Amino acid sequence: MNLAYWIVAGLLALFYFYAGAMKVSRSRDQLRPMMAWVDRMPLSVVRLLGAVEILGAIGLILPPLTGIAPSLAPAAAIGFVLLQIGAIAVHLTGEDRRITLNVGLIITATATLWLATSL
Repeated sequence: MNLAYWIVAGLLALFYFYAGAMKVSRSRDQLRPMMAWVDRMPLSVVRLLGAVEILGAIGLILPPLTGIAPSLAPAAAIGFVLLQIGAIAVHLTGEDRRITLNVGLIITATATLWLATSL
């Protein structure tokens, strides 16, 4: 179970760290081809979401790795589930109806949560 957690959580953290770094560092024009919803949100909200994703990615890896506050890992996984539920709502209220990635991320974050409680 420990190895499974590190594989799943590592991949999830890598995805969110990359996505968050893009939201924090790139302009709206650079994000638009990948994220059609950025035009409907203030740039400060996009940046905040990016920061939350980076912090969540760190929360999946660092606490179990160091043994300091390991309960933060399941909290980060729950946060990612909630984040993707909100993302699905944003996609469905706009013109972009593609939610397959969001559903896959919910499933992966749920698996990470289950594995984190088994550590």
